[in-house]
Amino acid sequence: MSLSIYLTGARGSGKTTVGQALAQALGYAFVDTDHHLQQVTQRSVAEIVAAAGWEGFRQRESESLRAVSAPATVIATGGGMVLSEQNRDFMRQQGTVVYLNAEVGTLAARLQAFPHDAQRPTLTGRSIVEEIEQILVERAALYQQTAHHMVNASHPPEQVVQQILNVLSPARG
Repeated sequence: MSLSIYLTGARGSGKTTVGQALAQALGYAFVDTDHHLQQVTQRSVAEIVAAAGWEGFRQRESESLRAVSAPATVIATGGGMVLSEQNRDFMRQQGTVVYLNAEVGTLAARLQAFPHDAQRPTLTGRSIVEEIEQILVERAALYQQTAHHMVNASHPPEQVVQQILNVLSPARG
């Protein structure tokens, strides 16, 4: 049986883009937890946060993770999914966790090139670069401790997918 593959990392690390390509390469299904949450609630992330606060959003995000987890599925997780110890344990137990790691400059450039203000509100009210720096300081250790594998996500998506396929090949089955 093929397990789930969870992609973690900060906003702009390419979880959705890489996840779709990885799923296609493996013949797996693909799900993005944020998209699933938006479909179920019929609200944007910003609307959920405005109505329920960040704590309410994080609870719904955790529910979404469990709802979409299935064998032979690549799952792009929200950047803050690793904040919950239960989520970290769940992902490690249910599948393989891959941390898409990228430098602050790369992440900021991607977010500035493809802004999705309605999708994810600022966490800090700061500039994109300042916010990413703060988030990585807060979450880098969580991403690393959760991951079975870490790949350099600064490369083009097809190269990132190849890196993931390389690290998964001995374990896939």
